Amino acid sequence: MKQSRLDHSPVTYYVSGKEHDEWVLFLHAAFVDHTMFKAQIEYFSDKYNVLTVDIIGHGKSIHTRKGDGIDKMSAWIYDIMEGEGIGKIHIVGVSLGAVLAQDLANRYPDRVSSLACFGGYDINNFDVKMQKENGASQMRMMLKGLFSIKWFAESNKKISAFTPRAQNDFYEMNIQFPKRSFMYLASLNHMVNRYQTGQRAYPLLIGCGEFDIPAELEVIKQWKAREPQCKVVFFENAGHCVNMDTPQIFNETMEEFWAGEK
Repeated sequence: MKQSRLDHSPVTYYVSGKEHDEWVLFLHAAFVDHTMFKAQIEYFSDKYNVLTVDIIGHGKSIHTRKGDGIDKMSAWIYDIMEGEGIGKIHIVGVSLGAVLAQDLANRYPDRVSSLACFGGYDINNFDVKMQKENGASQMRMMLKGLFSIKWFAESNKKISAFTPRAQNDFYEMNIQFPKRSFMYLASLNHMVNRYQTGQRAYPLLIGCGEFDIPAELEVIKQWKAREPQCKVVFFENAGHCVNMDTPQIFNETMEEFWAGEK
């Protein structure tokens, strides 16, 4: 993967190559980095041009300026697409990445080939009560992180992954997360309930792991009820980060989804 960064952006991004017809963008979960998609990069790089990024404050995306926040990620990704000559792209987001994937699709719908969101919620129809509960839960986790990143990572891995292998991989990435990067997540709510969902001109796939929190399973069911034309998948033997728990099944699911829309 070639590593690059635009002069005006803090976002470090990675491109597998440009020899294929279609592009795929993978957006990672909070507190890790683009390498959570290692299995996907290896699987798809000989079939698609793969673009991954380190979300602001994560991985190598730490060269920030005053006023930079996560709410600017979509604009930075759009600039990356412009710079790399990318027209349309398949967008795949997991957890926090699913929020960013939707925000990108909301802002630039004509650049979306397809949208896939896992372990996320519908940001255009996010219940206020749930939003407050989610915010309180995030605050408790952040307090752990401010006290001790290792303590935070140890707790977080059990929430974020189901299999021991995926939990260990998540932990090793999580302990690299800088404490000061929590502040870049403060503007996350600026993406919520900002747009109304219209008729999508691209296919949508949503889903989660069977061992994700019960609230996430309900979120997916409600989202499906609002957008009955979307496709839904529940991954067996997987928790929150389904691509890490069941990488082969995840890869095959994505491949089938993209192939079915051609």
